[in-house]
Amino acid sequence: MLAPEVPMSHSVAGEPSSAGRRAAPLTTAVYSAAEWDLLTSLPGRVIVAAAAPAPGRPRRGVAAGLAGLDALAAGRAFDSDLVRAVVVAIYARDDGASDPVDRLADVVDLLAACRAATRVLLRRADPADSAAYRQWVQSVAARVCGAATTGPPGLPPAPADRRFLDRLGVALALR
Repeated sequence: MLAPEVPMSHSVAGEPSSAGRRAAPLTTAVYSAAEWDLLTSLPGRVIVAAAAPAPGRPRRGVAAGLAGLDALAAGRAFDSDLVRAVVVAIYARDDGASDPVDRLADVVDLLAACRAATRVLLRRADPADSAAYRQWVQSVAARVCGAATTGPPGLPPAPADRRFLDRLGVALALR
């Protein structure tokens, strides 16, 4: 059975046109239900992976999760219909079917999901939307990694965090 297609358009982003403001052009990319689920679940999976304890990484607490959620919500202000639509879809979910904790086996699976999302975006999305989405996902991870509960704020990431962020950047085709 084929998955239903999810068309992308300005209206999906939840922003109606207002007086004095030019409506954004329609995004012509079309995503299958599986592709859309991948794109909308990936940011939450990144938050979980970036906040997870690992050897060489500082302990994280509530501040790291809040930093990730704040970075996720910042996507509402992006100049990308795709990123805004993903944020709207994430906040519109009312069930636990896409709980990132249940879906994340390990970093290897996350990186594979990032590579899959990158392939979908490169094949179907406007190049600007593709780049904005991939940079946004990377920024979510960077915010979580930067919110370590040990040490003063503003320190560079721990070497293990830097490796995680580098691997994520490669998987998202940003490096």
